[in-house]
Amino acid sequence: MFTRATTRALRKSKTLRYGVPMLLLIVGGSFGLREFSQIRYDAVKIKIDPELEKRLKMNKMSLESEYEKIKDSAFDDWKNIRGPRPWEDPDLLQGRSPEILKTKTA
Repeated sequence: MFTRATTRALRKSKTLRYGVPMLLLIVGGSFGLREFSQIRYDAVKIKIDPELEKRLKMNKMSLESEYEKIKDSAFDDWKNIRGPRPWEDPDLLQGRSPEILKTKTA
């Protein structure tokens, strides 16, 4: 069908080597993005079970109610403890004595 000359000419064509794949990527990407963005709109249309919705409304928490719970807590005895690095022993780092650790493992 194709002769060697035409095959070589098609390979040398910059339009076919770079332009056509770029156009396919742009057009195909737009169709792909349309499908992925459609998922968002379909998820909004899904109705929640009325019983589950009622339970969610009963257990509603607000920022103000959580603040009232911890407002009177005393944080004076709070101590900042650095977490262990991968090469460090976590029990020794957090202030536990090695003698207590030996008795736990024995």
